[in-house]
Amino acid sequence: MVAAERIVAVVGYDSAPAKRLAQDAKDDGRAIDATCGRRTRSVIITDSDHVILSAVSPESITARATETSSDTADSVEGGSQSQEKSE
Repeated sequence: MVAAERIVAVVGYDSAPAKRLAQDAKDDGRAIDATCGRRTRSVIITDSDHVILSAVSPESITARATETSSDTADSVEGGSQSQEKSE
């Protein structure tokens, strides 16, 4: 589980630059392998400069992160509106 607000980029693992990025992160100790032994399909880059290797497709991760962000924004907006009404 990764906090959606900490994600800077999600890229596919099929390109040479993504593989190089993942290897450099492994060498530096900044990589987190979350594939559970499955094939790596995406690389998540966080604001703390960690690199997370995932077996989930980049499209799925982006959709989940976007969905989570909009749910959080709705609950924050809804909470402030209900607070204003009660006062």
